[in-house]
Amino acid sequence: MSSGPGGTLTRQALAGARVLLAFTLLLGLAYPFAVTGIGQTLFGWRADGSLVTADGSATRDRDEAVGSALLGQPFDGAEWFHPRPSAAGDGYDTLASAGSNLGPESPDLLAAIADRKAEVAATEGVDPAVVPPDAVTASGSGLDPHISPEYAAIQVARVADARGLTDGEVRGLVAEHTRGRSLGVLGDPRVDVLALNQALDRLSPQP
Repeated sequence: MSSGPGGTLTRQALAGARVLLAFTLLLGLAYPFAVTGIGQTLFGWRADGSLVTADGSATRDRDEAVGSALLGQPFDGAEWFHPRPSAAGDGYDTLASAGSNLGPESPDLLAAIADRKAEVAATEGVDPAVVPPDAVTASGSGLDPHISPEYAAIQVARVADARGLTDGEVRGLVAEHTRGRSLGVLGDPRVDVLALNQALDRLSPQP
């Protein structure tokens, strides 16, 4: 005997509620806890943000961390290698990671590039024509921790002079902190700015 439309709707509603509860427990609780547990157990340092201390060692203690190996941050002053510009929030804001979304023909972008190129050329004492693109454009995330070897190269003389080092000593540090293409073919060679500046401070500490 049929239970009628009312009974059918009730059974369907209860079935739907059971499915909803099951998937909530599975995907809303069990899965996140499992992934978090695996991440903390097997990849704890990476899961906690790839934090590093002033001496370049890995840490999971936020109080002793000076930055992340994955995130760019500002460095001001002649004694530091400077990162590429950032359009994330007011700059290097991890809560507002993004590019400027300005197109290649945007007057605002072209004006910003021209201003940055003139500023970098004046700071480094080079011809504006040799200023590389990553010195005047932000990355898609605004948090790129790397610069090109070309951008690092035009900063060597300034940093060496500010720290009382020879150009050769600083170039050696740049070479040590330059990474090649991933898997030998992906991306471009890049310089880790945070690690490079930490190495500079170990070689020639600043007050």
